[in-house]
Amino acid sequence: MGFVASKKIGNAVHRNRAKRLLRAHFIENIGLLSKGSYVLVAKPALIEENYPKTSKTYLYALKKCSALT
Repeated sequence: MGFVASKKIGNAVHRNRAKRLLRAHFIENIGLLSKGSYVLVAKPALIEENYPKTSKTYLYALKKCSALT
């Protein structure tokens, strides 16, 4: 599993928050993922949203790319 946040996200505080959010969603939903390697890339809109909204978007993205079991 890899988490990536480029400088387009913002300063170090914003990049770290984005990676923490992605990591938290991954840990919360680890049982739903099919086996494999994943790299999650944070987008600027991630730091502007709240946790429930990002959780819904995270699950939608995984469903769209057939990563859920």
